Amino acid sequence: MKLLITGANGQLGNELRSIISTGVSEIGEIDTEDFYADYIDVAELDISDLEKVIEFVGIGNYDAIINCAAYTDVNGCETNIDTAMKVNAMGPRNLAIAAEKIGAKFLHVSTDYVFEGNGTRPYVEWDICAPQSVYGHSKHLGECYVKDFCTKYFIVRTSWLYGSVGNNFVRSIIRNGRKLGALKVVNDQRGNPTNANDLAYHILKLVLTQEYGVYHCTGNGECTWYDFACEIIDLAGVNCTVNPCTTDEYPTPAKRPAYSSLDNASLRCIGLDKMRDWKDALRTGIVKIIANGID
Repeated sequence: MKLLITGANGQLGNELRSIISTGVSEIGEIDTEDFYADYIDVAELDISDLEKVIEFVGIGNYDAIINCAAYTDVNGCETNIDTAMKVNAMGPRNLAIAAEKIGAKFLHVSTDYVFEGNGTRPYVEWDICAPQSVYGHSKHLGECYVKDFCTKYFIVRTSWLYGSVGNNFVRSIIRNGRKLGALKVVNDQRGNPTNANDLAYHILKLVLTQEYGVYHCTGNGECTWYDFACEIIDLAGVNCTVNPCTTDEYPTPAKRPAYSSLDNASLRCIGLDKMRDWKDALRTGIVKIIANGID
């Protein structure tokens, strides 16, 4: 299977590259012998340019496209609306159109921020989307475009993603914990921490199938950002005190969901949910993060 992976320099793209090259993930082995992948980022292709995307994809004649590209600066999206729309909405639209032209599968990675975030139980795939931020709106529009313009699509929503490269919550907590010795972390927002290696494994498993549709793929179990930070500090062995605070005490330009846990219902229904408990996944993931350096 010939793959095109966009946003390949990010934390998810890095994990996909690692698994494809070795055939091994933290969950287990996966047969990648028949995979051939082109890894691109914005320097190689601006996915917001429809003509260039159609030309690039057409020349490559790919069997499947995996879109990891996204503008994930949630606060930045509030002021950089055009950038958010170009990358998170028009980009997946263009890739969906190009995939349809050559009959390729298209897997697009989305987010828990497409939901309102005031639930009382984990969101399932058929729950109504009601984003509350520019980031959430742009990602939701991207989902809608994928459904509109592509036949063979997978939309995979994830949350609280961290990997062994790039900026993420795990690296920030370790770095700031070492530097400051005391942290305040929000304790009234709940979600699912997700190891990018686990997500990459499931993406590759899913793209081999014809089980098209919308999926949630997050670490099993839920916690608050404060719980998450405490576990990170403990596992990393950092001498730091973590204190809880409220969202009101830590205001941000973008509205954050109070409760955005996702239920991997569709993955379970097709027998593919092998996502680990978030604490187990963090235990192995944090070793790789520290080994790659925090600063």
